Amino acid sequence: MSSEKQKSLFFYNYLCQKIGSEEIVRIRRLSPTIIDIGQTGFGVPKVIHSGSKGEGLDLKGSDLDLMCINADFKVYESETEIVHGGLTIPLIMNTVETQPCFTQLCFLNNDHPFSQILSQKTHLGYMLSNEDYKQLCMHFFNLILANNYMKIHGPCLSDISDQIDLAYCLQCNKWICQAQPWVRRPRTAWPSPEIISKMTSCGVLFVPIGCKGSVNENLEWRISFSVAEKFLIFSFSHTQFLCYALMKILLKEIIEQNADLKGLLCSYFLKTLMFWISEELEPNVWRPDNIIPCFMACIQRLLYCVRYSNLPHYFIPENNLFYSRFNAMSKAKLSTILQNVYDQGINCFASSETLQDYQTQIYHITNPLIRANFRTNQQKNYDLINIKKVHLLYNFLHHSRTGLSRGLFAFYISKACWFSPVVSTYSHSSENKQQYSKYKYDLGHLLIGLHSDALSGWMALASFFYVHKNYFASLNVIHYAMQKYTDEKIFTGSTTSEFTFIQKHVLHLMKNENLYTVLKAVTIDPLIFHWKSSIIPQELQLVVKYNHIMYHPATFAYFLIFLCYYHLSDTRSCKHYLIQLLYSTANTSIQANCSNFSSVIMCGIAYQLMGETNIARMLFQLVDTHNIYKTTKCAASSFLNLFQL
Repeated sequence: MSSEKQKSLFFYNYLCQKIGSEEIVRIRRLSPTIIDIGQTGFGVPKVIHSGSKGEGLDLKGSDLDLMCINADFKVYESETEIVHGGLTIPLIMNTVETQPCFTQLCFLNNDHPFSQILSQKTHLGYMLSNEDYKQLCMHFFNLILANNYMKIHGPCLSDISDQIDLAYCLQCNKWICQAQPWVRRPRTAWPSPEIISKMTSCGVLFVPIGCKGSVNENLEWRISFSVAEKFLIFSFSHTQFLCYALMKILLKEIIEQNADLKGLLCSYFLKTLMFWISEELEPNVWRPDNIIPCFMACIQRLLYCVRYSNLPHYFIPENNLFYSRFNAMSKAKLSTILQNVYDQGINCFASSETLQDYQTQIYHITNPLIRANFRTNQQKNYDLINIKKVHLLYNFLHHSRTGLSRGLFAFYISKACWFSPVVSTYSHSSENKQQYSKYKYDLGHLLIGLHSDALSGWMALASFFYVHKNYFASLNVIHYAMQKYTDEKIFTGSTTSEFTFIQKHVLHLMKNENLYTVLKAVTIDPLIFHWKSSIIPQELQLVVKYNHIMYHPATFAYFLIFLCYYHLSDTRSCKHYLIQLLYSTANTSIQANCSNFSSVIMCGIAYQLMGETNIARMLFQLVDTHNIYKTTKCAASSFLNLFQL
């Protein structure tokens, strides 16, 4: 084997460790796919994971991109295609005055309330305003959350910390005429006819943003092929996928280190570039022992596109994504950087944060579970699974082709069962039969949910017993579960992906176990409660009055033990576990990525119950004064008013 091929193989193995092996990428893709399946159903908007995480990448700084298909509308290319008698509002595409890849969406009449609120009258008819649409979506979203949690960011709604991008989009079930030439376009062997058929059967989406600089920018909608693009990404060989990841790292960690170039390129441009190159090259070129030449070909193509300001849209080439994108200075600076990258080859990554240790590391492929990303609740557990769809997951579980997919489906079924009582509300019925049915329902689901992780499922069960005033059962569950809280456990809410020596050692010992076994034995999820949850302690009802709340299960355990002993009039034990609660709240490693202010509120409640009102006042005022998040800030204010502190 030539030295060039050996170098490529070495680099490929290194990237499998740093970016992800084929199996790890498969795991990352299966999880959001299962989540998307679990969220569909009557009255539930269809949510599609997109962006890096939906594609199987977990690079530093990547946010969560979700596309929520609004079922109130359905887009058609002409009036003759409209299916009448449905509950959806029909919209007709109008591309007479728009650039390629954009369209206006016309109401048939102005009778519907949505039309009166969201449309603007033009000489072509009543057009759906993308700006008014986004404002209405943001209003409803913030109304549900009872705070100003979301803001408008381009075509999306983003949270205040810019971790989530949610695009409320519209759908046309048909592959539109503008993209029909793509289907018949001459190509090598990629994508295959089977992939093309699947892509075109999904239709297209429309996101609320117009062509920049257009006179009707606020009335235009961008045509999105996000679903089709996921099919293409999933059809990549692993070498293709790693090259795609390298291009993203190049953009974020090298090019955008130059402040003048930040925002000039975006990930979508790189994805488009990869699609064009993949379509033109023979699939057998994308081999592990050829990854460096493949990456260099991508750089060379990007340099060409920048120099000539020409990057055609993959599905609608008439839309040049680089048209008027660069001025003379930015083009010259970007071209110089890309030329330097091309001259350096993969040594350019010596200045990147993710791959800077390439020259000093000798990697070999180990069991994927050693490096797998265990943050399976990264998309936040409270948005994962609609429990009404457990039967759907059950069917998929029994029809899955691989042990990996069966394990992940079993994991999410357990997660869904654990989550159901967490979000279900208190039963206000006074009938014993209904209360007993609710009791059995919650208990049954919580018992199945014990298999979702090593600790949080048990804490949810303990909270259930506490709410039903079975304090000894609650204490028994907590004491048993806390025996599992050992050093090798991996908290999925942690912001770091680095494992300790003990964690690595235990994972190595379990390398022959299936993924589901490892997840339920080694991971610890954050404990999340929703507003009026049927299993949250009454003492915390004010905390979740304004929104869901997240706790580290160990901190919550100490608070729950305190509450149990308080109701059992065991003052000595109360004082002991109040101290444990304080230590846990002060432990920054425990509070990683969980709201420390929520734990401070628990401490304040405990001191108030013990009669230490001065300390309680100090803690509540601390949260009320310093916390930037409205949820816990409002809770602290409520406690101050309630106790007249």
